[in-house]
Amino acid sequence: MQALAYWKAVTQDRSDFLDEFLALLVDSGIRYAVIGGQGVNAYAEPLVSLDLDVAVATEDLDRVESLLSERFRVEQFPHSINVNADGSQLRVQLQTDSRYAAFVPRAEPREVLGVTLQVAAVEDVLQGKIWAFLDETRRATKRQKDLADIGRLIEAYPHLRARVPGEVLNRLV
Repeated sequence: MQALAYWKAVTQDRSDFLDEFLALLVDSGIRYAVIGGQGVNAYAEPLVSLDLDVAVATEDLDRVESLLSERFRVEQFPHSINVNADGSQLRVQLQTDSRYAAFVPRAEPREVLGVTLQVAAVEDVLQGKIWAFLDETRRATKRQKDLADIGRLIEAYPHLRARVPGEVLNRLV
């Protein structure tokens, strides 16, 4: 099974939500960067996830939210806009934390499970994972996955170890 078919099977994306979401970004000229676990998947051995975390250029955020609201279910949270569609278990999370907007200009095309996406630079993906791990308001299981993702990145890119705070390194196995 090809990577894209596998990703669509895992997310049960029978409605082509992923394709429609990406087409909307591209056709509307929305500048974005994939971050989070799928960003890690672009640089390390991939793991399955139902989430697609995306940072959008600050000046495009209101416009993209309006465009998405016309076609999908959109729900606002304190630091994200969550987007989903009937017929798909894929969960798109647009990060509204302004720190992530700086990642967008450095994003480059990379393959993620058979799809070419604008992915944040590996250093930015790592930084986002560090922020997420250090956020004590996140669920413990999410923070454990963030820690594993940090480990995956520094295993694939050992030079990045110097960017990881000691308190995080001490938690890695």
